[in-house]
Amino acid sequence: MTLLRLPEPYEFDLSTARYRAWGRDLANVWEDGVLYRAIGGREVAISATAGGVDVEPLDAETGAVVRKLLGAEFDLDAFYAFAATEPVLATVVPPLRGLRPPLAPDPFESLVTSITAQQVSLHAAFAIRSRLVERFGERAGRVYAFPRAERLAGADEDVLYALGFSRRKAEYVLGLARAPLAWDELAPLGDEEVKARLVQFRGLGEWTADWFLARHLARPRAWPAGDLALRKAVAAFYPGADVNAVGARLDPFQNLSAHYLLAGLYAGVGS
Repeated sequence: MTLLRLPEPYEFDLSTARYRAWGRDLANVWEDGVLYRAIGGREVAISATAGGVDVEPLDAETGAVVRKLLGAEFDLDAFYAFAATEPVLATVVPPLRGLRPPLAPDPFESLVTSITAQQVSLHAAFAIRSRLVERFGERAGRVYAFPRAERLAGADEDVLYALGFSRRKAEYVLGLARAPLAWDELAPLGDEEVKARLVQFRGLGEWTADWFLARHLARPRAWPAGDLALRKAVAAFYPGADVNAVGARLDPFQNLSAHYLLAGLYAGVGS
């Protein structure tokens, strides 16, 4: 067994539910209780085991990506202590204990995925994303690596359109691939400065920037207030409350709160 220890608590099935809920994702393939991801040109298998996850093969490269993918950097203990003092979260959180929101290990993948999901259902977004991954990604066993920016930079807009992208979204993806950000420069920046740099690109608005902060950088205060699903969750758990006011109420744990409210909504917690 090749054990990768993760901070406790950690519930593998809860934390990987995203990869089963919306359809097959060829960059994160779920089969028979195992999550597969292409890392460094290799197929990596991730499965539940006591104390963390079993990762095969496990080395410094695969271990770092898997820890990011499985949300190891989130501080659940501090969040749970806060949630116990907040009346709504005190009800929503306990049934979901051990949920670590998965993160996109690669910044380009995170942004392209968000562009894909703009103004469509998640089922449709997953299908389009998988077609993109199959067409431009490099295969490693049963899984594909998400396409690199330099590979997509040479693509034709008509090809992306045929995969299910709108003309405008195809333009956004190709624009980002052909003039990518200096990714290493983003991580040290504050939330507002990261957002300011992202929204300079066509197709990267506040919604996309907020989810980048939440699902790639794991920023504690990321709160995608414009997200329709999050607004629906807020309306369900905080009837009549303004979504921004709820975000301020949940400071400094907006990111984890958003994920738990969404998971609680989908799981029917409290209904």
